[in-house]
Amino acid sequence: MDWWAREQAARAAGFIRIAGVDEAGRGPLAGPVVAAAVHFPVPVPIPDLNDSKKLKPAAREALYERITTCGAKWGLGIVAAPEIDRINIRQATLRAMCEAVAGLEFPPDLILVDGLDRLPLPTAQETLIGGDACCASIAAASILAKVTRDRLMDEFELKFPQYGFSLHKGYPTRLHLDRLKLYGPCPIHRRTFRGVSELPLAKKAFRS
Repeated sequence: MDWWAREQAARAAGFIRIAGVDEAGRGPLAGPVVAAAVHFPVPVPIPDLNDSKKLKPAAREALYERITTCGAKWGLGIVAAPEIDRINIRQATLRAMCEAVAGLEFPPDLILVDGLDRLPLPTAQETLIGGDACCASIAAASILAKVTRDRLMDEFELKFPQYGFSLHKGYPTRLHLDRLKLYGPCPIHRRTFRGVSELPLAKKAFRS
C-alpha cells in the first residue's frame, strides 16, 4: 500500500501544505478528547506507520518520536470533559481538530480528515473513512493524538489513583465501571455519558 498516495494526488492537484487530522478519545467515559494535525513538507520514511489503534503502546511511542523529529509540522487540540459535557462529544471533537489545525506553523491548503465530518473551517478538505489506515498524514495524526491522550491519562492516574486510569485510559472496561460504582465520578469523568450519568457524585471531595 502506498501511504503517500493521497498527499501525492493532492500535490499533483496543486496543493502544497497538506495536513492530516485525526482524534483520540471519543469513546471513553473520562478524560479529554485530543486531536492532532500533521503536515509533512516532503514524504519521509516512517517504518511501521499504521493506524494507532493497531499498534502496541511501545510502537506508538517510538513512532511519536519519529514523527515529531523528522521535520513534520504538527499541532494539537485538547478539549476537557466539562466542555465535552457542555457541547457534546461530536462538537468537542471538531473543536479539538480545529485547534490542532490552528496549532500548525502555517495554515494548510488542504485538510485530510479522518471520518465523515468536515471541519467548520474555510480550508479545502477531504474526508476519508478509515483514513488512519491508508493515509500517512492521518495515520501520523492518529499516533500523536493517541500518545498525547494516553500520557494525559497517566497523569490523571497520579491525581485519581483509585480509578486505574493508566490501565484503561478512561474507556468503559469492567475495572473502570466497577471503580466508578465504588467511588462515583471524579472531576474528569464525562457526566453526560451513559455509565456515568446515572451515578451519584463521588463519595469524597476531589480537588479540581
